[in-house]
Amino acid sequence: MTTTSVDQVQRKVLRVLSVTQVLGSAGVTIGLAVSTLIAAALSGSDAVGGLAQTAAVVGAALFALPAARVAERLGRRPALVAGYGIGAAGAAVAACGVVLGSWYVLVGALVLFGAASGANLAARYAGTDLADPRRRARSLALVVWAATLGAVLGPNLADPAGRLAVRVQLPVGAGPYLLSFALFGGAALVVLWGLRPDPLVVARAAVVAPAAHCAGGGGDTRGALTLWRSLSAMARLALAGVVLCHMAMVGLMSMTPVHMDHAGSSLRVVGLVISLHVAAMYIASPLFGWLADRIGRITVLAIGAALLVAASGVAGMAQSHDAPQLAVGLALLGLGWSAGLVSGSALLTESVAVADRPAAQGLSDLCMNIGGAAGGVVAGIVVTGWSYATLALIVGFTALPLLVVCLFASLRRA
Repeated sequence: MTTTSVDQVQRKVLRVLSVTQVLGSAGVTIGLAVSTLIAAALSGSDAVGGLAQTAAVVGAALFALPAARVAERLGRRPALVAGYGIGAAGAAVAACGVVLGSWYVLVGALVLFGAASGANLAARYAGTDLADPRRRARSLALVVWAATLGAVLGPNLADPAGRLAVRVQLPVGAGPYLLSFALFGGAALVVLWGLRPDPLVVARAAVVAPAAHCAGGGGDTRGALTLWRSLSAMARLALAGVVLCHMAMVGLMSMTPVHMDHAGSSLRVVGLVISLHVAAMYIASPLFGWLADRIGRITVLAIGAALLVAASGVAGMAQSHDAPQLAVGLALLGLGWSAGLVSGSALLTESVAVADRPAAQGLSDLCMNIGGAAGGVVAGIVVTGWSYATLALIVGFTALPLLVVCLFASLRRA
C-alpha cells in the first residue's frame, strides 16, 4: 500500500473512531451516572451503590487482555466490536435487573457493561496503528478528544431516557441503560461497517522486517507479569506513567464530592466542579498530543506529573466550602491526567514492535483500570481515617517520583 493510500485509510480510521468515541463515551457516562443511585435504591445499601461502580471498572479490566488477544489474531475491528457488543448486552441485562428489582442482576450486568468502557479506552490505540510517527501522539489525542462530547452529553441524557421509559410503563431506572444499549450497539455497527480495512492488519502488512520484539515474540499474549518483565525501559516508564496518572486522578476526584458535602455544598455546585474536571480531562488532549510530537513524549509525561503535583497542592489546601479553589485543583488534575494518558500511550506504542503492540496496550489498560479501582478504594480509606488534605498530600508525593524520573530521562535523551 502506498503512502498516499495509508494516509487516506488513516483519515478514515480517525473519522470512524471519533464517531464511536462519542457514542461509546455517552453510553458509558449515562450508565455510570445512575448506577450508584439505582443499585443503592434497589439494595437499600450505599455500599452496594459503590460496588456498582467497581463492577464496571472490573469489567473494563477483565476485557483488556482478551481484547488484546483478539486484536493480535484478527485485528482492531473484531476486538472493538466485541467490546461494544458485550457492553450492549450488559446494558440490556442491567435494564432487566432494574425491571426485576434485583441489584444482584444489576451489579453482575455492570461487569459486562464495563467491556464497552474498555473498548472506548482501547480505541485510542487504533488511531496510532497507521499514524505517521511524527503525528502519532496527535492522532491518539484526537481520538481521546472526541470522547468529550459524549462524556458531557451522557449524564444529561439520563433524565430524558428515564422519562421515556416511564411513558412505556418501565421503571425510570431502566431508561438510561436502554439508551446505553442503543448507543453501544450503534458504536459496534459503526466499527463493523466503517473500520475497513483494519488499521492493525494494514500496519502489520507494511512491516517487511520487524525489529526484535520488546514485549514477547510473534504477538504472544502471555501473563501480565511476563509481559511486564519483557518490556523495554521506555515501555515500562510509559505504562507506569499512564497507570499512576489514572490512579491519582480517580483517587482525588472521587473524594472531592465527599469533601464538598462536608460543607453542605449543593449538588449543582458539586456537579459544576466535576464537570470542569471532566472537561479538562478531554478538551486539552489535542494540545498535549501536539506537544508530545514536538517536544517529546517523556517531556509531556513530566508535564503531566507536574500538573498532578500542582493539583494536589491546590485542592489539598482548599477548605471544603471553597468551590472555586477546588474547581481549579480538579481542572489541573484533569489536565495532568490528559497529558499523562496521551504522552504515555504514544510512548508505549512506539516502544514495542508492531506485532507486540496489542499485548502491551492490553496490559496498559488492564493495569490502568486496576489502578483506578485501587485508587478509589484507598482514597476512601484515607479520607475516612484522616482527611482530604492527607489524600491530596499522598497523591502529590506519589506523582513526584514520576516527575523526577521523566526529567532525568529527558536530560539523558537530550
